[in-house]
Amino acid sequence: MSNPIYLALDMPRLHDAVSLAEKAKAHIGGVKLGLEFFNAHGAHGVHMLTQLGLPIFLDLKLHDIPNTVAGAMQAIHVLEPSIVTVHACGGVAMMEDAKAAAGENTKVVGVTMLTSLDERDLKAMGVPGTPYDYVMRLSDAAHSAGLDGVVCSGHEIKAVHEQWKDGFFVVPGLRPEGSVVGDQKRVVTPRQARDDGASVLVIGRPISRADNPAEAARAIEATL
Repeated sequence: MSNPIYLALDMPRLHDAVSLAEKAKAHIGGVKLGLEFFNAHGAHGVHMLTQLGLPIFLDLKLHDIPNTVAGAMQAIHVLEPSIVTVHACGGVAMMEDAKAAAGENTKVVGVTMLTSLDERDLKAMGVPGTPYDYVMRLSDAAHSAGLDGVVCSGHEIKAVHEQWKDGFFVVPGLRPEGSVVGDQKRVVTPRQARDDGASVLVIGRPISRADNPAEAARAIEATL
């Protein structure tokens, strides 16, 4: 992938999302559309972004019984997404059915642990071990289910990549040097994540909230 930067466009107004993507287009490799965007704009919104000629990453984090997730995956075939997420904690059977139902050119990746969570959150949910332990367990499950890869934080990407050499890895929660961390708890820089094996770098606020989004995207691209 020549440019691994996927710009997160989770915003309520479609015009704003399209405008931002147009401004940053020359310095990104694709766009990530999450729940906020998809619930607000649906298939129409996805089609509007597709017209820009950028690959679409649908970050829907599907998580339900296997049959329901398979049906949802089939329903989005018409959108031709490059990447779709499912929750790896949904189990091997769910992930197997999700991959089987996905479009031929769609990579299905399993979300391991949200970057807004840390070890205290896991403990509160009754999950044993460290974030590293949890991510590695779910990565193993995603691999055995036949998924293309996983979503994990920059703190675990190196270990996951070493264990799954040919996997496709998405790293969110990235912050360039000196930027505000916000609600993310386990962050690294885009360059560090790329060096450690990330296939896709999901970047939102450092670009979308910049005074000059195109320049911000260009500056991040230059570090890679």
